Amino acid sequence: MKFITFVFITFTMSSLALAKTLISGEEEKATCVLADLLICKSAVTTESPPSKECCAKLKEQQSCFCDYLKDPSAGQYITAAKKVLAACDIPFPSC
Repeated sequence: MKFITFVFITFTMSSLALAKTLISGEEEKATCVLADLLICKSAVTTESPPSKECCAKLKEQQSCFCDYLKDPSAGQYITAAKKVLAACDIPFPSC
């Protein structure tokens, strides 16, 4: 009985994952959550050099930059963000 339950749960989870992939029609990209970039806050607000972790997170979320630029709360940080991106050797997006 336990084996049958396990097989059923595994099949159901696999089916849901496949359905999500088929519906979206593309592979998943980075989850775009602006709060994930809080690791870069000191580099943006104090002009200190960005940490390796900050640069890694920025590279991971590079596909999200244009979405972030549309967020009104991010507008005040664009000039500083350009400096941080340059320090991480990441091009500023042209959206």
